Amino acid sequence: MKEIPRLPDGRGRVVIEKVSPQIDCGRFPIKRVVGEVVVVEADVFADGHDQVSCQVLYSREGDKDWQSAPMTREGNDRWRGTFSVPDLLVGAELIEAAAGRAKGEDVRLLQQTAHSIREEKDIQSATSLALGEKLFRAIGRHPERQFAIRYEKSLAVVVDREKASFSTWYEVFPRSCSSEAQRHGTFRDCERWLPYIASMGFDVVYLPPVHPIGRAFRKGKNNSQVAEPNDVGSPWAIGSREGGHTSVHPELGTLEDFRHFVSEAREHGLEVALDVGFQCTPDHPYVKEHPEWFRKRPDGSIQYAENPPKKYHDIYPLDFETEDWRTLWDELKNVFQFWIDQGVRIFRVDNPHTKPFSFWEWVIGEIKKKQDDVLFLSEAFTRPHVMYRLAKLGFSQSYTYFTWRNTKQELTDYFTELTQTEVREYFRPNLWPNTPDILSEFLQVGGRPAFMIRLILAATLGASYGIYGPAFELCENTPVHAGSEEYLNSEKYELKHRDLHSTWSLKDLISRINRIRKENAALQTNHNLRFHGTDNPMLICYSKTTDDLSNVMVVIVNLDSSHRQTGWVNLDLAVLGLEAGHEFQVHDLLGDGRYFWQGSRNYVELTPETLPAHILQVRRRIRTERDFDYYL
Repeated sequence: MKEIPRLPDGRGRVVIEKVSPQIDCGRFPIKRVVGEVVVVEADVFADGHDQVSCQVLYSREGDKDWQSAPMTREGNDRWRGTFSVPDLLVGAELIEAAAGRAKGEDVRLLQQTAHSIREEKDIQSATSLALGEKLFRAIGRHPERQFAIRYEKSLAVVVDREKASFSTWYEVFPRSCSSEAQRHGTFRDCERWLPYIASMGFDVVYLPPVHPIGRAFRKGKNNSQVAEPNDVGSPWAIGSREGGHTSVHPELGTLEDFRHFVSEAREHGLEVALDVGFQCTPDHPYVKEHPEWFRKRPDGSIQYAENPPKKYHDIYPLDFETEDWRTLWDELKNVFQFWIDQGVRIFRVDNPHTKPFSFWEWVIGEIKKKQDDVLFLSEAFTRPHVMYRLAKLGFSQSYTYFTWRNTKQELTDYFTELTQTEVREYFRPNLWPNTPDILSEFLQVGGRPAFMIRLILAATLGASYGIYGPAFELCENTPVHAGSEEYLNSEKYELKHRDLHSTWSLKDLISRINRIRKENAALQTNHNLRFHGTDNPMLICYSKTTDDLSNVMVVIVNLDSSHRQTGWVNLDLAVLGLEAGHEFQVHDLLGDGRYFWQGSRNYVELTPETLPAHILQVRRRIRTERDFDYYL
């Protein structure tokens, strides 16, 4: 953390407190992406009646000089300042404040500034900021300026590239990409899928582990305890005599084939995300080379994984409390570095909540020192505090509870927490309606309309979302048995062969929704998500806007996959930048209908079998001097 210059005198009279945003009293950084604005607020005041002024100081990590941005008064001694982050890894920010007595032209300046701040609705306006800066300089012309106070600590800001906050993921098993049934697919086969994936508007293609799969205690189809000779096993059972975490499964191809796949994906506008799971099979080279990295049972055998009453004989968890922990940590860091050297810049990390917090803070920090564009997705379906802690420690994005939030109240409460509380400063949600491990009950019983509903919710509630395909677009929804979230004939344990051009496929709807996301900046962020009232609990309504309201989107979804639902929505017009009583146009970007609405209360009806939602682009009515109306 950057050292804060200390002032030589104790005669400073200004108090700075309740600074926001800061996470756990400054223990963890807030997160932004390149080009985003950091809004800093604080209570700043002094004794007596002298004028107070303050500014935000900020600096890129490694720079000695601080840049400054003035803060303006919000009322009741609350001050606000902003600065943008133009590049990766902005290092720190702090607040400096001073109290002073101004005379002559400075008095007029202070009066002008105070008047401007009272009159200006937009406190970020150029005029207000300029006057605030002059105010701080005015106070600086007087001796009292030397007693300025700086906040007791600098606050860190981690700045990632844009894909950390806005991304669209497609998960695919390369071994199922063969054009021939029952033949193990290769990276070259998967390359032929890239145009299909790109045509649907995805920008991340996510691969499960690509490493050799163990044979000892290999699981059979549908997770059976005994594998048949031709069973391919689970990709998450990592390691065999062919290699471990830095090797490629020989039936997928060579390391050169993998690098070629990464290059071809880039040509189609796709970035490869690779799954990293730090667990080993009994066949993994680590078991023989480093037995000290594993826990022993009383009889001296290595302890396999357990989640009572389940036992996983095919998996050995690593012992992060081993006396040789430093060597283990270095080795696991080298696993990440190996794949970074092959061109990977995004990692989906399997079950990080079962490894030490201290390890993740260290390894992510070490990697980003060298490659600050690397992103990490945390796959941790666990308790909220654990999920949030992993995000604070450095994970760029996180899986969420979205998969199990179905009702209007559940969705409203959960996403209000994610987007309108302190959580939004460090936790970036990535929404998945399905995964190879999770086939939710809603998808099992709701048929094709349920898949459409969950797709629309994921793509519009979250700036980042993903699907496990082609299972999702083909609406595969048969569980292994009633009450289970596992797929029948799960792809985790066998090869699949599918018809990508099935008339049942949702690929055209997915393409349209992803195009809408890319064309509307409001859907590319989470911070301005707001929920609006409806008189029908089966209808949910929410909006997203850009900060300047140049792009305003309203989404209304029928949460009932079986029945048509009707009702009235009650829009908060102020949130949308609309005036009461004025007519405005809404353009349904899904169904392409255009409607003229007026006021906050408007009627909708949505049929799940055809199109269960409206994704509305709001256009305000503008009247010219010649009384010609158009919509902006």
